[in-house]
Parts: sequence; structure tokens; C-alpha cells
Amino acid sequence: MLSRMSTDGENLAIELTHDEALVVFDFLTRFSDTDQLQIEDQAEQRALRNLQCVFEKALVEIFDPQLPELIEAAKNRLRDSSDAT
Repeated sequence: MLSRMSTDGENLAIELTHDEALVVFDFLTRFSDTDQLQIEDQAEQRALRNLQCVFEKALVEIFDPQLPELIEAAKNRLRDSSDAT
């Protein structure tokens, strides 16, 4: 189980079990290699749902009525400058 998340303002630290780390790594590597996001095993679904639960507990923004705008702003900050829209 993803057991906790800590924050120091701008950074979040997520603690995963070794099994979760392996499963999420494999899922992300497959996506990176194929450009297809597809869950192929129930363990992937479980690991991703656990991760979502950790985020739900840590991100106060999810209760902000301006969440869509906050997400868009975060996306804009993360994009490569050549990909910005």
C-alpha cells in the first residue's frame, strides 16, 4: 500500500512499497514505449488507485472550485516551452 505522502511546500514525497514501485514502473515504461495507456493487470489498477488515494489525501486543491484552472496552470508549467499552447 502507498503509505504516506509528505510535503515541504512545493515538493511532495510519496512512499511506495517495492511491489507498487515495480508495477507502476512497468506500467509507465509500457506507456512510454507504446504511447498507449492500457491497464493489463488488476495489480496495475490497484497500484494506480492507491496512488490516487494518496493524492486525494494530500492535495487540498481537489476541493477548490477552481480546480480545472489550477490543473491547467500546472500543465502549462510542466510543458516543454515548444509544446505550450
